[in-house]
Amino acid sequence: MWDNPRLLNLTANALVGLAALLFAASALRALLSSPLFPLREVVVLGELKHADREEITSALDGIGGNFFAAELADVRGRLEQVPWVRRVDARRVWPDRIEIRIEEHVAFARWGDSGFVNTFGEPFAAGMDAEAQASLPLLARRYRRFTELLAPLSTAPDRVVLSPRHAWQLRLGEGPYAGLTLELGRDGAEAVEDRLARFVAAVPDSLARLPHGAAVDPRRHVDLRYPNGFAMRVAGWKG
Repeated sequence: MWDNPRLLNLTANALVGLAALLFAASALRALLSSPLFPLREVVVLGELKHADREEITSALDGIGGNFFAAELADVRGRLEQVPWVRRVDARRVWPDRIEIRIEEHVAFARWGDSGFVNTFGEPFAAGMDAEAQASLPLLARRYRRFTELLAPLSTAPDRVVLSPRHAWQLRLGEGPYAGLTLELGRDGAEAVEDRLARFVAAVPDSLARLPHGAAVDPRRHVDLRYPNGFAMRVAGWKG
């Protein structure tokens, strides 16, 4: 070994690298525990409409110490447990500050007895006054009713969408109609359940009358927003 210059150089380089790594680790530990860089402020920016600032302050209790040692993932995790908080962005601001921006849930519909669904389709639980709750549609009840109506077709919705204009859309997730999207529109003089029931009653007989080789294209939408029928694209048929 001692008469092998190449091996000696490799060994020397490895030892230098190991020493540098140990020095860097020691310096990092010293930096993370140094009293020279205290964390002095944790600030929540922006206006909050629903999230309670006292609960936010309580969630941040104990966040402090060193500017570099404060775990931003821990800050985000704590705050995202607070009702009405959907997402948290936290960043360090030199030399002694953490700034936090909170995205709140925007309730779009009621889910079950006490929960809500936000505009991203995510369920969440939070307090809301009775009048505000009454103004939101009850998504779970409509979903159950849609599933009941579709049962004769041996299918069920795997996605239910309620648009900002309160128009309903279903995508079927199983059976011979899997992938088909039903545009139900909005409740009005006729409830959307009535349109769906009409489709369920008519579609088997309608398909039976199609020419040989024609079939429902599962990639397409079926428009049920007609007073006495529906529009559907059929694959393999140009008539």
